[in-house]
Amino acid sequence: MKHINTILIANRGEIASRIIRTCKKMGITSAVVYSEADKNAAFVRQADLAVHIGEPEPVKSYLDQDKIIAAAKRVEADAIHPGYGFLSENATFARRCDKEGLIFIGPKPNAIEAMGSKSRAKEIMEQSSVPVIPGYRGEDQSDATLKAEALKIGFPVLLKATAGGGGKGMRIVNEEKEVISAIASAKREAKSAFGDDELLIEKYIASGRHIEFQIFGDQHGNVIHLLERECSIQRRYQKVIEESPSPIMTDTLRTAMGEAAVTAAKALHYDNAGTVEFIFEESTGDFYFLEVNTRLQVEHPVTEEITGLDLVKMQIESAQGIPLEIKQKDVESNGYAIEVRLYAEDVSNNFAPAIGTVHKFEFPDVEGLRVESAIESGSEISMFYDPMIAKIIVKDSDRTTAHAKLAYVLRQLVCQGTVTNQSFLQTLLKHDDFLKGIYDTHFIDKKIDISEINMLSDIQIQELGIAVTLYSWYQREQSRKILSTLPSGWRNSFYEHQKETFLIHEEKLTVKYRYEGENFTFLIGEKEFEAMIVMVENNRIRISINGLQKEYSIIPIANSYFMHTATIGNVKVIQQDRFPIKEKEKIKGGYESPIPSQVVKIHVTPGDEVKEGDPLIVISSMKMENILEANQDGVIEGVFAEEGQNVEAGFLLLKINEN
Repeated sequence: MKHINTILIANRGEIASRIIRTCKKMGITSAVVYSEADKNAAFVRQADLAVHIGEPEPVKSYLDQDKIIAAAKRVEADAIHPGYGFLSENATFARRCDKEGLIFIGPKPNAIEAMGSKSRAKEIMEQSSVPVIPGYRGEDQSDATLKAEALKIGFPVLLKATAGGGGKGMRIVNEEKEVISAIASAKREAKSAFGDDELLIEKYIASGRHIEFQIFGDQHGNVIHLLERECSIQRRYQKVIEESPSPIMTDTLRTAMGEAAVTAAKALHYDNAGTVEFIFEESTGDFYFLEVNTRLQVEHPVTEEITGLDLVKMQIESAQGIPLEIKQKDVESNGYAIEVRLYAEDVSNNFAPAIGTVHKFEFPDVEGLRVESAIESGSEISMFYDPMIAKIIVKDSDRTTAHAKLAYVLRQLVCQGTVTNQSFLQTLLKHDDFLKGIYDTHFIDKKIDISEINMLSDIQIQELGIAVTLYSWYQREQSRKILSTLPSGWRNSFYEHQKETFLIHEEKLTVKYRYEGENFTFLIGEKEFEAMIVMVENNRIRISINGLQKEYSIIPIANSYFMHTATIGNVKVIQQDRFPIKEKEKIKGGYESPIPSQVVKIHVTPGDEVKEGDPLIVISSMKMENILEANQDGVIEGVFAEEGQNVEAGFLLLKINEN
């Protein structure tokens, strides 16, 4: 048996923090690598040792095998834990670790390699009598062959990168005219994310549930499953909510799917943590193999909560050659667990990833709450990495109680400084069909009206205007030195109100108010409000509006106020200058980067004629591609960016002259 004293964690963010926690519990020295963008990150401080390995771009840091191996040797590590993403499912890297005398904490390279190719994975599963979806997987990756196979299968079809996961390199194709452009886009995204652009094609199951089984093996031939996780609530193939037990699971179905998962693992001689993913067609009761993720999953805390096991500890033990201590008959589900993923993204802007500083990050104290995050107050959200801020997990005795607690946590969660999907998660959780467990992988597209998320009522906007006015007034009073004996807002004419103007969700709000003793009278439009300040402490203010007291967290940054209260959520309020600066004039025919991005591909050059809908530029932010298309016919006047260039939001990429 090999012994591990020091582990190098070849990853970043919350999964690095998670692994560090178990290392400390086991008495193992933890070392991390970090890029320039992560030098002040929490996971770097949490580790016993940290090695700087380069520039922010993953290919120059977290994906650079030479730098990772060199860092491991520098800290005299015995093993490398790859976490998830980056090099976690790279068989070449796993083999190199072995060659360099380092233990790779994961399955053997042969299993990674076999499952790394989704086409090879399907062959193995078919040979082992695990049901698979009809489709094409082959060496001929020409556009003509892929198109012909798509036509043979029949639309809709799913293009899928054979390497990696997480929705990268995946496209649904509904008709023939979309095939070629979808192939090009999927290949490019797959190449960028995994270094491999091979695709497979599957018949697309329009209504299915995504259910996965946690598997675990050791180096002595023992393999078990650790029950299921329901992962059907997805957006762009990225899981948003995971829960266990699945609402539709029966003992018979669990036995059948669990046995299929173990059969799949045994076919691979699997020896560590992994996940076998299935698509379940509720209308027929049939399930099909999708893939094996040969690593720890993002949603592994759900399984840990219902089984009481530490999967990272089990990974480390298995990598040392220690046999599994638990047998299949010992695996039991205790209660219910649910996880949601909090992302830095603008739901109203097609879920565009967001960057910025998280000025304040706080959770309520709730029994059964577990938060996995490497974000803290003051952390920066970078454009170079996945925009996930935190995984929020709640465990309780039953589904209904856990949902109620999670809903409370999301109301009380303070995340100020960047836009998030917090309101979106709240909307999902309170939907009747979700509460009843009636959903499939298209639940969000079918059931959720994105346009209604983050909408504020008039009374909520007025409330925010009053709260920020009182907070601003209090701060001014505390710093007032000139004529401090005069009452606040003193006027020659008592009847003249003080006035402030704010922008809330792009809606202009004018607030008039007058201060008398300890009380304020507010006039907003035709409505009058009586208000008073109850308490101010640091960035918290408690106020009474018409007799109803509430507490607000307010972070002032320049002329912006990042506000939170449980009944409204996190909102940005902009105080308008009395002499506002004229906004930058939009350039007619100009195409700007909507978010901080990297320019991946430029399809046009000056002088090119384009038609409405033609692709112009492909940009990438936080590992997701976006294609900017022409919204008019015209001629390209100028291109002002280069491929590989990093640009800020609002950067002018190109200009079109109308025909």
